[in-house]
Amino acid sequence: MLDLIVRQANIFGKPVAQDIACQSGRIVEVAPRIEGQATREIDAAGRLVTPPFVDSHFHMDATLSLLGQARRNESGTLLEGIAMWGEFKPGQSAERIKERALKLLRWSVARGVLAVRTHVDICDPSLQAVQVLLEVREQMRPYLDMQLVAFPQDGYLRDPAAREQMKRALDLGVDVVGGIPHFERTMAEGAESVRLLCELAAERGLLVDMHCDESDDPMSRHVESLACQTTRLGLQGRVTGSHLTSMHSMDNYYVSKLLPLMAEARLNAVCNPLVNMVLQGRHDSYPKRRGLTRVPELLAAGVNVSLGHDDILDPWYPLGSHDMLEVAHMGVHALHMSGAGQIEQLFEAVTSNAARTLQLEGYGLEPGCRADLVVLQAADPVEAIRLKAPRLEVVRAGRVIAQTPPVVSRVMLGGQESRVDFTLGSLGD
Repeated sequence: MLDLIVRQANIFGKPVAQDIACQSGRIVEVAPRIEGQATREIDAAGRLVTPPFVDSHFHMDATLSLLGQARRNESGTLLEGIAMWGEFKPGQSAERIKERALKLLRWSVARGVLAVRTHVDICDPSLQAVQVLLEVREQMRPYLDMQLVAFPQDGYLRDPAAREQMKRALDLGVDVVGGIPHFERTMAEGAESVRLLCELAAERGLLVDMHCDESDDPMSRHVESLACQTTRLGLQGRVTGSHLTSMHSMDNYYVSKLLPLMAEARLNAVCNPLVNMVLQGRHDSYPKRRGLTRVPELLAAGVNVSLGHDDILDPWYPLGSHDMLEVAHMGVHALHMSGAGQIEQLFEAVTSNAARTLQLEGYGLEPGCRADLVVLQAADPVEAIRLKAPRLEVVRAGRVIAQTPPVVSRVMLGGQESRVDFTLGSLGD
């Protein structure tokens, strides 16, 4: 008796529908027809079944912090958001941070997001948020994977206490070394911070994920230093550059040099379409720049690219529900990636590519992989992004941990009632 069989699943890349058998938290067989019985069966009925969604860039210590606050980011700018966060931080309690994080993660599970990499501000002498999110990571471990990035929000060199607090955060068990070189006082100090932080990660055997060049300034080129230090220290494949928005404004000649450097270093790149569409281009009159990094060019150069949600209801972004399909949907429009193959690439950017960024083990829908999967009310990745499709079943270790009823509307026209679910399969209804 198996624990779970998902019947007639449409798996992206498979030519025919498949059954998926799960036992003891692992996928044990994937085949067009699996004989036998299971404690539980799910009939996917030809719908898309995918490994879980992965958010490769988030800020959980700030999430939902606008709730109950009269203060808002009136200018909508990155700098006002940073200033607001400086105002909010002193009034944060451990209980409130944990309450907000757990609320957000319930949303995550309902949306099929079962892995999150979250940056946590270490420029607080108490490291309160670090300690709270370490507790949350352990509490939520049965339901999702959570990586913490030690993020020196006020600058690794700019904040005189950041070096010591970075070491303390890593000693407590934070997973990833972070940075923000473009926020240092000078370009030289930014480059120096990249060197020091990469050396720290190499010494400790840790991954690196830096907020890098989140700016409209085409001369903000710290990703070049990040690629250089990655190669020098032998960190290839373990380093991520997040945001990289200055690439939007760089001249093509320089980018033609930069892309091979990034590919050589096997950097991961993270684009945050929702939030950077809001924050970038704020100094422009018209035309206004989108400010998003060059995702199609990065992919063509062989760079692994994933998408992040970044913020939800916090000083930088007043919207959001942790729906990674909404992130991909914005990417289709803002990145000019509306070709059928490109839309599928964006689906991979919130699933398999993002799992590669986090170096998740056992991710996928093959025998031996973890029995983590999502059944969507859609036939394929393009339809899933088009509809931001409901997650009908969310499975963790072979156990259903979230369900959403199929969304069906009743339409009365000409005295006749019909049911509409917006998928292409409903055309004949």
